[in-house]
Amino acid sequence: MNILAIGPHPDDIEIGCSGTLIKYAQGGHCVFFLIITKGEKGGNPEARYEEQMKAAGIIGAKDVFWGGLTDTELLDRGNEIIHLVELYIQRIQPDFILVNFYDDTHQDHRTVNRSVLSAARYVRNVLFYEVPTTNNFSPTIFVDIGSVFELKLEALRAHSSQVMKTNIPDLSIVDIARSSAHFRGVQGRIPLAEGFIPERLFITID
Repeated sequence: MNILAIGPHPDDIEIGCSGTLIKYAQGGHCVFFLIITKGEKGGNPEARYEEQMKAAGIIGAKDVFWGGLTDTELLDRGNEIIHLVELYIQRIQPDFILVNFYDDTHQDHRTVNRSVLSAARYVRNVLFYEVPTTNNFSPTIFVDIGSVFELKLEALRAHSSQVMKTNIPDLSIVDIARSSAHFRGVQGRIPLAEGFIPERLFITID
């Protein structure tokens, strides 16, 4: 299968769904990233590019594509993002798309979600992942990431310029990832999990 994970900024995919992506990659599936911006407002864009490429290598992504748009300036770029995502959907032919949830305090995240939903209207499987700025997230799908959790944390640590940028004193993004994985695991009745909300999920019963 081809899986396309879309993130507004570097490290969004890692916190939201990298455990699931690692399992896909380890299973022989093709994982692709589309990062809409380089996160310029959160740090040096070239450093963030290098961090993202390192993290994608840890996850096992086949390729990483960049949207080239500007961090925090996506509100009026919805149509451009739609066309960009459509281009990569045509190129990759994804069986699954994973994108951040729409209810979010960051304007870029809201815009990317809406744009992806339009671009992916004919893709059978679309799942939403959560990030620390997500609101009102009640997942109904849980993926056991216990066997790959340390790799997920390694991918997060690859974003070294961002690890402590949580706006919570003495709390790192790795701490948040641990808490989230345990919490979603309890909900899914397993020790460690990532949670997803489906926009669409197509299941074949033989």
